[in-house]
Amino acid sequence: MIEYVYFSLLFFIIHLVCYVIAGVIDLQLAKRIYSGKNRIFKSFFRNMEDDKESKRIAKLLIPSQLIRAIFMSLVLYPILPFLKDLNFETQFIFMASLMFVYADFASAIPFFNTIEGIVYLKKEFVRQSVFWTIQLEAILYSLMFGLLSAWILI
Repeated sequence: MIEYVYFSLLFFIIHLVCYVIAGVIDLQLAKRIYSGKNRIFKSFFRNMEDDKESKRIAKLLIPSQLIRAIFMSLVLYPILPFLKDLNFETQFIFMASLMFVYADFASAIPFFNTIEGIVYLKKEFVRQSVFWTIQLEAILYSLMFGLLSAWILI
């Protein structure tokens, strides 16, 4: 049991580090998507330039990612013994692919960088520049997560 709790705790730490780093990098490239009067996500994202909203987001960031990481780690419990038998490269490929495909690109959530988003979102939201900007964050996160999890987690 302790092994699984430890796994979930490490999973959370790796997830949070990768999530923040990829988000900070992508935010530098995507300011026009997330901020400014003409931001693309204006109609449904909270305004991070508003101090009250920014404080709310900062307050919920770590607890929300803890909950997310716990659920993501729980579904791996049944295959954890098998993951430990894999070599570093296979662990990296598996974890990076899992995060990219299941948590992002093939997710059932219609967003600007998912298959569902391409199908269901209005044309003005599905622009190549927006798609690739957000996809960059998903790719960075997935690669970092795969690397760190193969190195530390499993």
